[in-house]
Amino acid sequence: MPPCTPPEAPRPFGGSSPIAGEIAARHVDVYLTWGEPPSAVAEKIAWIPALAEKEGRSISFGIRLHVITRDTAEQAWAEARRLLDGFDAETVRAVQAGLARSESEGQQRMLALHGGGRDDLEIHPNLWAGIGLVRGGAGTALVGSHDEVAERIAEYHRLGIDEFVLSGYPHLEEAYWFGEGVLPRLEARGLGSHPFRSATAAQLAAQIFCLSAFLP
Repeated sequence: MPPCTPPEAPRPFGGSSPIAGEIAARHVDVYLTWGEPPSAVAEKIAWIPALAEKEGRSISFGIRLHVITRDTAEQAWAEARRLLDGFDAETVRAVQAGLARSESEGQQRMLALHGGGRDDLEIHPNLWAGIGLVRGGAGTALVGSHDEVAERIAEYHRLGIDEFVLSGYPHLEEAYWFGEGVLPRLEARGLGSHPFRSATAAQLAAQIFCLSAFLP
C-alpha cells in the first residue's frame, strides 16, 4: 500500500508573524492561511511572494477552512445555528480566556473575527466565525448552499489559493455533503476533479485508509 504522504509531497507551512513569513519564504512550498476574509487573505498573498522573490523562490498558497454545505442555504445556516446552540456559555468563556493568552499572531487574528460574542458571526458572505468560539486554530467555516460554497471557493481561488484543506463536524458526514454537492459544481467550473474518479480499487482503499487515520 503506498504511503499517505509521498516523498515528493510539497512542504506546507503557515504563520502570520514576520518571522513566519521569512521562514515560509526560505523553506516551504505551500503557504497556508487560516480562513480569514478574502481581503485579509489577499494581503498575505501579496506579502509572501515578495519575501520569496528575495530568496529566489516561488510559493503557492492554501487555506484551512471548515465547511457546512447543504442543498439550500437555509438548511446550512440551520446546522450552523444548531452547532452554536450547543456551545454553552461557560465553555466559550473558558476557551476564549485560554486563547487570549496565546502569543500566536494568527490566533489573535482569528479571535478578532468574532470578539468572543455570538452576534455578527458572518464576517463575509458565507464565511462564519462561530467555530472559533470553542476551538483554537482554524475557526471559520464556509456555510451555505452547494452553489454558494462553490462560489466562495472560487473567490479564494481567484485570489491565488490553489490548495484547500477542509473539514467539518462531524467530519465524515460533512465530507459526504461536500463530495456530493460541491465537488461536481467545482468540476463544472474547471476548478478540479473528483480525487477518486479514476482511482483503482487498490488506490481507493489506500486513500480511505489514509483519510481515516486523521479522523478522531
